[in-house]
Formats: sequence, structure tokens, C-alpha cells
Amino acid sequence: MSESRTSTRLRMLLLAAGCAAVLGLAACGGDDDDSSTTVPTGATGASSTDTGDTGDISDVRDAFNQQLLQVLTTTEGLTQSQAECAIKVWREPDQGIWEARGAPQHYVSSKLMCWVALDRAAKLAEVRGDPTLATNWHATAEEIRADILTNGVSDRGVLRQHYSTDSLDASTLLAATFKFLPGDDERMKATVLTIADELTENGFVLRYRTDETDDGLSGKEGTFLICSFWLVSALAIIGELQRARDLMERLLRIASPLGLYAEELDPHTGELLGNIPQGLVHLALINAAVSIAEVSDR
Repeated sequence: MSESRTSTRLRMLLLAAGCAAVLGLAACGGDDDDSSTTVPTGATGASSTDTGDTGDISDVRDAFNQQLLQVLTTTEGLTQSQAECAIKVWREPDQGIWEARGAPQHYVSSKLMCWVALDRAAKLAEVRGDPTLATNWHATAEEIRADILTNGVSDRGVLRQHYSTDSLDASTLLAATFKFLPGDDERMKATVLTIADELTENGFVLRYRTDETDDGLSGKEGTFLICSFWLVSALAIIGELQRARDLMERLLRIASPLGLYAEELDPHTGELLGNIPQGLVHLALINAAVSIAEVSDR
């Protein structure tokens, strides 16, 4: 089965699992609140149970587990190649997430993504039952983490753009999203709040200060909407839930009439700039909404 067909079937199984779980709550006693139970017209009521639902749920779960194992097996080679690539390049300077045209630097965002690659690869190796690879990849991930925390944090406890500067970069907000540091870590809090206060214009986030970054470009640029949604997620993660909600509301109001977002925003006129629609911005929007919802449910 091709990867696309496998992915489609997996999504269908997830949907079926969700539906089956809802239908099976009454039979399994999973919902004690009778007032929230909707009884279809013609049904015998909430007191009626169908123990066959338990079989449906178990069957869907078994099918889901089999498909998940197949996906892990299918992507095993890709996971290993990405992990090996991260091991090979993480010590090298590069142009960073924004592909700056200046000299290569040790960008924190690049080290962070190498850490993500190895941390997640190690967890997948554990699921697949490969403890040797899991141990090796986890060890390298921890080496990268130590390097970032030693060289990538300024004297005021804020993640730097790269190792040779104290300038800010919105991409370091991803350290919260990817759980590089927990939300209650003082360095994570300081990074998020400093970016919110010092790397914004009219409340929207710049990717960096152009006069502090050797990006080979000239002139002023707009705020990057993906960065503002990153900030929403990060604020929620560090416990600044109201600030996260307030910024999310502002971002929802500046979408196009079709509800679409461009790459950039003029923070003073509200004009959308650059590529539209920008898919990665919409993905960041979804992640921001999920982050707010997760924190709100705690």
C-alpha cells in the first residue's frame, strides 16, 4: 500500500475510532452525566445499552494499531536518514531557518531542529523496539541540548538568535512548542516575554530586527504572521493564557475576507503582504488554537 493510501486509511480509522468511542460511552459507563446524553427519536432511551459497541471499538482499535505499526515501518528509513543527517550537521554553522544571506552562524533554531529530529527519532525507535538506536539518538539529542543551553542563552537568560549575538529571533519561540524547555523554565519564560515586549511592532512579531541581522537584504519588512502565531502558542505554554487569547483575537480579526493569511502584515496599516495564502501561517494558527485549548482544559 502506498504511503498516501496508508495515510488516508489511517485518518479514516482515527475518525471511526472517535465515532465509535462516542457511541460506546453509555455501554461502557464512560459518561456519568445523563443530562448530556442525546437520545435519537425512536430509541429506547439512555437506560438502553448495546454491549456490541465494545466489540466495534476494540475492532477499530486493533485496525488502528496495525495501521500505526505499518506507518512506523514504512517511514523507518526516512526517520533514520533524518536522524543521521542531524548527527552529521548539527555542529556546523548555517544560514538558519530564515536562510540569511550573510555569513554562516551557529543559529539556535538550526540546533533546535536537529534536537527535535533526534529526540523524536529516539522515541519512535523505542516504539519500534530498537533500544540501541533509541539510546544513541537520545544521547546525541541531549548533547545538542547541552550545547544550546551553554552557548545559546544570553546573560539575561534569553535564547539568542545565534551563538555570536544577543539579538532576538522569533524562531526561538519554537523551543516552547517543541518542548525543548518546559513552560515553567525561567529561560523559556524570559525568551517568550522578551520577544513579546522587544521584538514586536504594534503587538505583532518581527522575525528579527533587520538592523541587527546580516541577512543580505535592505529596507524594512513587515511582521511575520507565522511568528505571531508562534507567540500565541508560546504564551499559552508558559502560562500567559490571557495574553495568548488577546493576541489570538487580534490575529483572527486581521484575516482576509476569505479568512486567509499572507506571509507578512504591515502592523500599522493592517495590509497583508507577501505570499497569500501562506500555508505555514495557517498551520501555525491551528497549533496556536490547540495550545490555548490544551492549557484551558488543565
